[in-house]
Amino acid sequence: MILIVGGMGFIGLNTTLRFLEVGKPVVISQHSARRIPDVLKSEVGTRVQVAQMDVTSPYAVFEVVRRHRIESIVNLMAPPARSLSTQADYHLYTAGLQNVLEAARTFGLRRVSLGSSVAVYGGIPAGPFREDAPLPVGSPTQVSAFKKGMETHAHFYAAQAKLDVVALRIGSIYGPLYYSMHNPISRMCHGAARNAEADFSDRPDGKIFEDDQADWTYVKDVARGIQQVHMAEKLAHRVYNIASGRATSNRDAFEAVLKAVPGARCSALKPGKTPGASTNPATDLGRAAELGYRAEHSIETGVAAYIDWLRTNPQ
Repeated sequence: MILIVGGMGFIGLNTTLRFLEVGKPVVISQHSARRIPDVLKSEVGTRVQVAQMDVTSPYAVFEVVRRHRIESIVNLMAPPARSLSTQADYHLYTAGLQNVLEAARTFGLRRVSLGSSVAVYGGIPAGPFREDAPLPVGSPTQVSAFKKGMETHAHFYAAQAKLDVVALRIGSIYGPLYYSMHNPISRMCHGAARNAEADFSDRPDGKIFEDDQADWTYVKDVARGIQQVHMAEKLAHRVYNIASGRATSNRDAFEAVLKAVPGARCSALKPGKTPGASTNPATDLGRAAELGYRAEHSIETGVAAYIDWLRTNPQ
């Protein structure tokens, strides 16, 4: 059995569905929430087991690993989008990571795959970003700081304990089952699916820069990449980029929305880009390609698929 820590989150649910597609049963951890998403209800109790688990409790983590005879872990834990405090986030990342790694050591697990982020490349002037690039010490966001720290601590721990640990630097994600509404592509797609103006009223002056770029990746591509790396018999590297391999601007994203829904509206776009933003923040996918990974969706096909999903699964 594969344990997916954070399996009820956006990436976690899509990763769970991907493992089921390739015939792998999973245990997904659930912390405080008690909901079972509709997409999993038919599988719970058979190919999917749901375990209540506080990842910051070593006893809880060990009990789930022991009871379900876990053989490997995909760790996608992250604080909620609107976290309680930096202290709470720090506790989750440090204590949670230690407990997952110590459970892997104690029970002799095959592999631990850690959900990192392309945010660790923040501050590098231009892409494409390779996994062997030196990372800036400065970390302007919670994600960039904690993911860099997680990788550093996890790889040192793995070397000392002789564990198979791999970090997956995941791109900027959009697609089905995304709920926080933080990223611009999701707001554009939600607006188009409802025939409404995309809402950016919480942003400075209600606008976003049209030339701001990210490696926007459809979530089903990310889930497939996670599965391919995690299930690989042998890995030549300890870090892999899992993304689209392309830099997409907010303008590109809205053009894809317009192609899917002629007449879609996004008056929030304004000329220019955020000062200091990287040029061409695409990731290099050479390492992942060695394992057979490539992004199947372009921004056009991904946006169209997401809007189609939203029309039949309103959020």
